Amino acid sequence: MILTVDAGNANIVLGGFADDKLQFISRLDTIVSRTEDQYAVLLKDILALYGHTPDNVSGCIISSVVPPVTARLERGIEKICGVKPLVVLPGLKTGLNIKIDDPSTLGSDLVCAAVAAKSKYALPCIFADIGTCLKIGAIDKNGAMLGCVIAPGINTAFEALAEKTASLPLIDAQPVENIIGTNSIDSMRSGVIAGMACMIDGMAERFEEILGAQATTIATGDSARYVVPLCRREIVSDPHLVLEGLNIIYNKNQKK
Repeated sequence: MILTVDAGNANIVLGGFADDKLQFISRLDTIVSRTEDQYAVLLKDILALYGHTPDNVSGCIISSVVPPVTARLERGIEKICGVKPLVVLPGLKTGLNIKIDDPSTLGSDLVCAAVAAKSKYALPCIFADIGTCLKIGAIDKNGAMLGCVIAPGINTAFEALAEKTASLPLIDAQPVENIIGTNSIDSMRSGVIAGMACMIDGMAERFEEILGAQATTIATGDSARYVVPLCRREIVSDPHLVLEGLNIIYNKNQKK
């Protein structure tokens, strides 16, 4: 089994692949202060929860946008599973042509999402990763990653509203039932979540003007389930796009 690890600002998502099929998925809170031993113990427990042992893990690959966590994750996984993880960094084979100003600065989560989107969907395509940040990326008809836009994610926006205002409370994400809110909480949810749906619709339309063709649009990320139903364009929900990209990149980097 190949262990794929997507370390984001809020969560660390783990997925196990066997024969390129996702066998399980689990989430941990991203806590920078955790030690390598703590990660090792947590991983052992997670594997057991899904009927696996560390011996079942034959390889591992990590995408991390939280540098303080990366090395501890690596060492914890190596300690408990006995495999040295690959880390998605410049120099690793991805098969992705990255056409931004400095390709080495593209976040590894975006690299993984783009690799999977390019592999699975008709081109050109647009993918929206809805997490701590909203990231919308564009892939042209030749499979090149042209760039992206980045905006606050749902919980980030809620936290900013609560922190920067005197009377608005901190709320969580829930489905939006009425676009025109009739109380503060519903108005905040609609403003942030429905507003994000409008942003994805509008950005995708502008992206298509640059791409020169209608694009397949994909949404991923834990919060996508709240946003996609409010979008007007046809959007494919693919919640495990980053993990699938990690699995593809792992396979590309194995010696034949």
